Amino acid sequence: MKYKLDIQKMILLFVCSICANGFLFSQKELNLVKNSSFESVEGKVKKIGMIENALDWFSATGKPADLFVGGEKSVETSTAANLFGAEEPKDGKNYAGIVAYTFNSDKLQRSYIYSKLSTPLKKGNRYCVKFYVSFAEASKYSSNNIGAYFTKEINEIGEDKTYIVGNNAGVVLHASNDKESFNATFGWKEICGTFQAKGGESYIVIGNFEDDVKTRYEKVKKPANFENDQIIGAYYYIDDISVEVLEKNANCECMVEVKNKYSTLLVEKSIVITEKMSITEQIEIQQANFVFGKSNLSLAGTTSLDFIAQKMTENPQIKLEISGHSDSQEDSVATIEPEYADMDLNRINTAVLYLIEKGIDESRLMSSREGHAIPSEEIVETDDEEVRMAKCRRITFKVR
Repeated sequence: MKYKLDIQKMILLFVCSICANGFLFSQKELNLVKNSSFESVEGKVKKIGMIENALDWFSATGKPADLFVGGEKSVETSTAANLFGAEEPKDGKNYAGIVAYTFNSDKLQRSYIYSKLSTPLKKGNRYCVKFYVSFAEASKYSSNNIGAYFTKEINEIGEDKTYIVGNNAGVVLHASNDKESFNATFGWKEICGTFQAKGGESYIVIGNFEDDVKTRYEKVKKPANFENDQIIGAYYYIDDISVEVLEKNANCECMVEVKNKYSTLLVEKSIVITEKMSITEQIEIQQANFVFGKSNLSLAGTTSLDFIAQKMTENPQIKLEISGHSDSQEDSVATIEPEYADMDLNRINTAVLYLIEKGIDESRLMSSREGHAIPSEEIVETDDEEVRMAKCRRITFKVR
């Protein structure tokens, strides 16, 4: 009887899998943006300015936009660490990069990316438009007004132009923000809104479409852990772009930035390893960060532990101290909600178990519970309270 039941379960799972895959496929088909996360790439991407190696994507002006590729060994164009900083992709393994604002356009120009939609937009139809941005560490300035621009003909833009300004001739700006400057170097911010087509728009362009007078900018400090030179402008990574038609009376489901009961923000440290660093320095620069009240590893945390496991396997004399950290709110909440207790210890245990599974003997691993006693070294003056707390939710490493 049990054998028959297992067969029935397998059949049910198979049918559910087909249904789920069909649903995901149909969801992807709804997106009018081709190669929406820059995953389809031709050739090696070894230097900046190579956005056109991503299928269906191009630079809209004479200033080439950039493409960053997961697994690429180039110090300029890898998503792990590149010329402008580092960021985990929002979707897939790759993302694009643009200059959205320049303090001196004679020395540095804005850049834009564009792509032809799979079908032209229909007159009167409403479309949900989304994409994600992340502020790069190399930026000396941050800015606002990052949006999407729809046009019938790409020759309305022209490579000879240094930047694009919106007008009222059927080419419409979308999702610009005149109140805040996008300056978070950790994670991705959603740009989202509804666009009503005038009809025939065939291209989407991403960038800043306001002139300098209407663009708000702020000067930012260079991050302590970023070694490359800063640029005299605002540089942003771009990923996961979508344009989907809305049914009648349907609304675009944009993330509403409201204060949740507890923060869901996850920040990731940008880790840059150079040839001059010792093995100890390479290990101790690693870090894993966590969401409030959680101890499960992110992709970046897993990558750091994989790196440490490799180095410890290659160097059996190394012993490792793992320090667990929480934020002050977690420790405060734990007094009335026990499920949030011992987050520093839980995070240590997650790392220890992971390294043991990778073949590291438990005798080589030590632990240190720190609670919220030691603030993160990654905190900077411009961080708001939520970002400060998120940077404190981490595990750090010390070679012994």
